[in-house]
Amino acid sequence: MRYDAEHKQKTRQRVLKEAAKAIRAEGPHRVGVAGVMASAGLTHGGFYAHFASKDELVAAAIGQMFDEGARRRTATMEDGAPAEALAAYLDFYLSAEHRDMRTAGCPLPFMAADMPRLAGPARIRFAAGVAELTAAIARSLATIGRRHAQEEASSVLAEMAGALALARAEPDPERSEAILRSSRRSIKRRLGLEDRS
Repeated sequence: MRYDAEHKQKTRQRVLKEAAKAIRAEGPHRVGVAGVMASAGLTHGGFYAHFASKDELVAAAIGQMFDEGARRRTATMEDGAPAEALAAYLDFYLSAEHRDMRTAGCPLPFMAADMPRLAGPARIRFAAGVAELTAAIARSLATIGRRHAQEEASSVLAEMAGALALARAEPDPERSEAILRSSRRSIKRRLGLEDRS
């Protein structure tokens, strides 16, 4: 049976969503093509109709993760004035809900430690995703009048991702929540967003 290009694209998206979930849950080195395809409701044999290799799948799945994050960020920030929207994004990113997402959420805390061990295409896609996210935060900062928006965006993103990673690693729930709370307050204070959540 022959399928049209739209069907092929939808199938590829389904595979990418499953691959992104699996990579977040297991890490890129433990993900198997057969398992991803089975989770997508497809046979292993159909894999090569969409990807040339597992490395290509991992790189594309990293792009999928950043695309999912961009959609979430846009939805979180679409209502309200720019300062309130940025505060809402910080509240979501540094929340227990985001911390506890095991198959969704920002790829930075999940993937940063694995990047040096991955093939070039995955690293390039990860770097592009980080640059896109930094630029989006910088645009928000510029909109609220921050003079060094790009530099601040890079610093803010590093703290957000680091705090989320540490909160996930902390086994004590109270200390984990304290890490998130402390970073939320610190970033908001630095950006003049303290009373906007």
